[in-house]
Amino acid sequence: MKTYKLFIHSFTHSLLIVSALLLSTTGCKDLLEEVPVSQVGSQYATTPNGFESVVKAAYSSLREYYGREDAMTLTVFGTDTYTMGADGSFKFVNQYTSQIDGRLGPTNNIWNAFYKGINTINVALDAADGIAGLDATIKKRRVAELKFLRAHHYFILVQMFGPVSLLTKGNLVPTKEFTRAPVKEVYTQIIADLESSLTDLATPTGDYGRVTKGAAEHLLAKVYLTKGTDKDALAADDFAKAATYAQNVIKNYTYSLLPDFSAVFAQGGGEINSEVIFATQYTSDPITNIGSGYNSTTTSTVTINGNQTHLYFGMEYDVQAGMQRDVLNGRPFKRFMPTNYMLNVVFAEKDRVKDSRYKKTFKDTWLANNPSKTTPIFDNSKTSLKFNAGDTAIFIPGYEMPLAERAKRPYQVLVPSLYKPNLFPVLQKFLDPLRPDRTYEPGSRDFIMFRLADTYLIAAEALIKQGKAADAVPFINAVRRRAAWPGKEKDMEITVADATMAFIMEEREREMAGEMHRWFDLKRWGNLVERVKAYNPDGAPNVKDFHVLRPIPQDQIDRTADGVTKYPQNPGY
Repeated sequence: MKTYKLFIHSFTHSLLIVSALLLSTTGCKDLLEEVPVSQVGSQYATTPNGFESVVKAAYSSLREYYGREDAMTLTVFGTDTYTMGADGSFKFVNQYTSQIDGRLGPTNNIWNAFYKGINTINVALDAADGIAGLDATIKKRRVAELKFLRAHHYFILVQMFGPVSLLTKGNLVPTKEFTRAPVKEVYTQIIADLESSLTDLATPTGDYGRVTKGAAEHLLAKVYLTKGTDKDALAADDFAKAATYAQNVIKNYTYSLLPDFSAVFAQGGGEINSEVIFATQYTSDPITNIGSGYNSTTTSTVTINGNQTHLYFGMEYDVQAGMQRDVLNGRPFKRFMPTNYMLNVVFAEKDRVKDSRYKKTFKDTWLANNPSKTTPIFDNSKTSLKFNAGDTAIFIPGYEMPLAERAKRPYQVLVPSLYKPNLFPVLQKFLDPLRPDRTYEPGSRDFIMFRLADTYLIAAEALIKQGKAADAVPFINAVRRRAAWPGKEKDMEITVADATMAFIMEEREREMAGEMHRWFDLKRWGNLVERVKAYNPDGAPNVKDFHVLRPIPQDQIDRTADGVTKYPQNPGY
């Protein structure tokens, strides 16, 4: 694996920095076979090798978002399905307190990372026409990749913040002249970038990790679906276009749903599979995962992030009888705890006999790895325990097993009445047993951004929004049949009467719990505040209508000429 370093000018007074010290910029597999380069500016981007290097650099901003604490904090909890666990410094985000303001670290970090990424993209796009000696087809493809990445960044930004700065030219000199473009203009640019990229993107590519045409059509489907619910941008044909693009992805490419739901989240060789449309790349090579921010591992020269999602969904298993912390079971930061609504309604007990997703989404068994440890005991059905290595030490049945039945078990049984912020069902999609030791935080698994099951559900939602529930049913049933226990496929199928938005709201979470979709889903459906009040007791007292937008970073306001007069804060902050 070769080291790749990209230095581009950085300016203290401008938030819109091209980039500073972007190392190993794209991910893994072929896209990581990079060549070391020296300090660069806009002139470097006009050479074939330099242009390719800057294109690769543009991908690195994805790793400042996907698999990171900042974005997980803003998309997973503070919703109807996840609330706060025992640990973590951002509980107030879930609680919707007045601490959510322009100084909020996660929003500032995402804003900065994406605008740095956008400026890197713009520098490369500005240089593209003047490049001599680069194959014309390759150049068009790289331009298309850059436009996709720019559209992606603006799509996240416009959903989080509403009107934002719309910058389409590279900035290599300090400036304090910024304005907030209307939401409709931002969506117009997003769609123009994505639709213009379709002609030249590869389908699919052996250069794994690069954007493909299928990824662009998937994102277009999601963009139109979201735009169609935004009063400041919607058009009459948005849902029809969303359905068309989603169906294109399903019908026109080689993607397919894996037979087994749990296989989607296999680590190592299983990460590249037929269901993944686009993923943010991570590897076990620390140089790949250079970055900044919270929960990073710092060496003498660089900060290493990796995929951090394995940290946040764990419970405090490691202090229990028979247990100690190990690599297999993870480092339990106890940040995100599933709500009662998630466990009792989304994953209703009555449905688990046919639907495998509860069992395959949540870890239910911990095997003794410290058999000499006999306390503490949370299970009030017993007073003492004795283990051999490899015995079951903790079991979560997912229902209120009677006290007498628990007493017969030679291990602790965690039942719903005993759930609390440090003991709860653990999302296992992101566990990373390939880390080198139990304290190592940077994970190596890719983060799946787009996968085909999501595309099916996007198609179904877009059709339901058009009043075409019958047409939506096959797309929903395809996802549900895959999730069925063997022999239960027919039982998992729904009818036209079931194909409602209320059903979609639960089905999306059954399929994609924890995958950084929920906050955006609730915002799109217009019921974020309503459902937080109904199902998230920690967020219910404080959540208000203005929380459907995040606060503009105060740094951006301060760095703009005339400050808040020219760059106003979002209402309520």
